[in-house]
Amino acid sequence: MQTDPAPHTPPTSASAAAAAQPAGDARPDVPVQPDVTVQPDVTVQPGVAVQAAVPVRRHRDRRGRGIRGPLLPLGLPAHRTRSQQFDDVVVGIADTVRLQWGEALGNTQFAVEDIPPSDPAPWERSMVPLGRCFPADLGQPARVVVYRRPVEQRAADFDDLTDIVHGVIVEQVAHLLGRSPYEIDPRFED
Repeated sequence: MQTDPAPHTPPTSASAAAAAQPAGDARPDVPVQPDVTVQPDVTVQPGVAVQAAVPVRRHRDRRGRGIRGPLLPLGLPAHRTRSQQFDDVVVGIADTVRLQWGEALGNTQFAVEDIPPSDPAPWERSMVPLGRCFPADLGQPARVVVYRRPVEQRAADFDDLTDIVHGVIVEQVAHLLGRSPYEIDPRFED
């Protein structure tokens, strides 16, 4: 038996790729690239932690049209969602009412919920409520809640939505304080 004096070396990528292809399938127009692994130079000093290299994420630049990005930049008003715009309307109107009735309202919270709960109050059986007020109880502050979806369904446009939210907040604050809605805001309309 004859032994090979030189140790066996695996073929390089280029020679392995050439050996894997049959002779008739050779494509001279496509060069075969050898596999190249690049190892970063890391110098380790005693007592210094070494962080692993983080691969750079490449964004898609499909068909040369540029990197994908948001349709609207963050600074534009149209970037905000409808629920965020609704929250802004409620906060604006609540701040206006709080300026006039701050002492009487105390630490009353104003909140927005998407839909009313499925168990209506006995006096609300015939209609979907647009808002509710909850008096202070057991250490919890008083709350005025506006329901976003029923209000949005009744509003024809943004101005109408603002008027409806204003009416709901004025009605609920009046109910909470035991006053007439016209005392809370003389411009109140049913």
